[in-house]
Amino acid sequence: MSVEGKIKEAAGFVKEEAYEHGKSPESQQKAQEGRDLRNEGRVEDGKAPKTTTPGTDA
Repeated sequence: MSVEGKIKEAAGFVKEEAYEHGKSPESQQKAQEGRDLRNEGRVEDGKAPKTTTPGTDA
């Protein structure tokens, strides 16, 4: 696992969590950016991207 991948995954998680409950289009866009960053970090570390619905543990 790379340090950079872990940092991207963590930063994406924080950004997603911070904006996912916002109703404005800007909030939803920032939440999506967080998901994309999180998945980019996961792929760099050789993990599968998260494809479940946001806010679920599945």
